[in-house]
This record gives sequence, C-alpha cells and structure tokens, in this order.
Amino acid sequence: MSHEVVEKNIGLMGVLIAVAISFGGLVEIVPLFFAAQTTQAAPGVEPYDPLEFAGRDVYVREGCYNCHSQQVRPFRAETERYGHYSVAGESVYDHPFQWGSKRTGPDLARVGGRYSDEWHRVHLINPRDVVPESNMPGFPWLSERSLDPQGVQSRMRTHREVLGVPYTEEQIQQAPAAVEGKTEMDAMIAYLQGLGTNVQWNN
Repeated sequence: MSHEVVEKNIGLMGVLIAVAISFGGLVEIVPLFFAAQTTQAAPGVEPYDPLEFAGRDVYVREGCYNCHSQQVRPFRAETERYGHYSVAGESVYDHPFQWGSKRTGPDLARVGGRYSDEWHRVHLINPRDVVPESNMPGFPWLSERSLDPQGVQSRMRTHREVLGVPYTEEQIQQAPAAVEGKTEMDAMIAYLQGLGTNVQWNN
C-alpha cells in the first residue's frame, strides 16, 4: 500500500493511526504489568497504618495533589533538593498513585520526618505562620472534623478485597480503635510524616 493511497483516504489513515498507536501502547504498557519492580513493594514499604490510611484519604479529598507532586525525578537538581529519586515500588499500595506533575508547592515524596508534628499542624491551619511567602490555602477545619472509625475500617477492607492491599484481618479489626478520637488533622499529619520514610535504599 503506497503512501499516496493512505494520504488521500482520511478514513483509512485514521484506522492505521489507531492501529499503530494501539500496538505501540501494548508494547510499552503490557510488560509493566509483569515487571517485579512495578508490581511488588520496594524493600521496607508496607501498607499504610489506619491513621495514615485515613490521612491519605483526606489528602486526596482536599486536592493536595493539584499543587504537590510525590515524584522525585532522577536528576541531580531533584535528588539534591528532595532526596533519592522515586521508584515504582514505593507506590504499589497507593490507589490511585499520587505522583502528580504540577509543583505550585514543593514535592512531598520525602517530606516525612523533615518537620515536627506541631510545624505541620500550624502550617495546615495557616501556612503563612511558618512560610510567610506561601500561597497555600489554610485547612483549619481539619482540626474540627473527627474521623469515622467504621468508615476507615470499611475502606481498608475494600482495599484488601478489591485492590489486593495485603491487610490482615487483625489489622482491619484493630483499625477503629487506632483512629478513635482522632481528627482529620491528626490523620493528615500522620500521612505526611510517613512519606518517604519506610523505603530501604540499596546504594
């Protein structure tokens, strides 16, 4: 089939473009479903504990991913600022993953342990109290909202049964007690404090 025939028949060209893209996509994507480095947890990575799990839900609900990525690129400027570059095995228990691409605010992949719980609390209530030039909005209502223990337990069970996150029955049964009396602020801080702290890097 000559190029001239294809170029003069827009319908045929459209079909051939779709076929080419489909084959290219399959070649690029399918192998990732079978590669251990993308389907198995990196050394040290465990499913979120109940409080972190609840905090991650708050993080997603409040749209934090719109301004913060969680993906350190493998470039010197990135790793010097944020730490070790991100690997796929860090995100196997994230549904959906929070890599993001926009950085109105800094990347949060390695933020765990960099600041105290109190710093995060003040920052989330009014960011300009600790970072005067910040344009991040405050989230004071997180301190006023209590977590729903049964809701957290139910979502953990769903993640196990539908998404394959390896929570044990004991962990799920203990979840309500672990978040009882905690606020969404407590959960968000727990989630942030855990980011990037449990990966064992093989340098």
